[in-house]
Amino acid sequence: MKKQLKIFHLLQLAHGALFKAADRKLKSELHISTTQLGVLFSLVKQDNAPITVIADQLNMSYSSLSGVIDRMTKAELVTRQQGTTDARVQNVILLAKGRELAQRSASKVRNINHALLKKFTLDEQETIARFLMHVTQNAENIVSEKERF
Repeated sequence: MKKQLKIFHLLQLAHGALFKAADRKLKSELHISTTQLGVLFSLVKQDNAPITVIADQLNMSYSSLSGVIDRMTKAELVTRQQGTTDARVQNVILLAKGRELAQRSASKVRNINHALLKKFTLDEQETIARFLMHVTQNAENIVSEKERF
């Protein structure tokens, strides 16, 4: 009988190890966290975005992201601004220091992506990407499905 892979556990271990190492490197070299880098990359694509939109993109709660934005504001990477059409909306605006940091870190992220995939063939890389997108897009259904035997 073929051994059942413990993919859920392996994903948890891989995520923890990778982001712990990335946080350590980013904090020592650029003085930011992976979450803050995610915010910067999000704002490079769509500046002046509502916090709720960024939270959705990063799969975070509004309250968790709000604390991250507060720290980034103190570091002068971003600023908050009340929405023009709805006073309840808080938009996040990328400042010059944040934009420069996002540009400097882009090559570091490319290097990490390369290192993650270098031992795999192009076909295997496509399978890995397809698997991760499947998990991302179907997580709720995967977790809620009844056990099948």
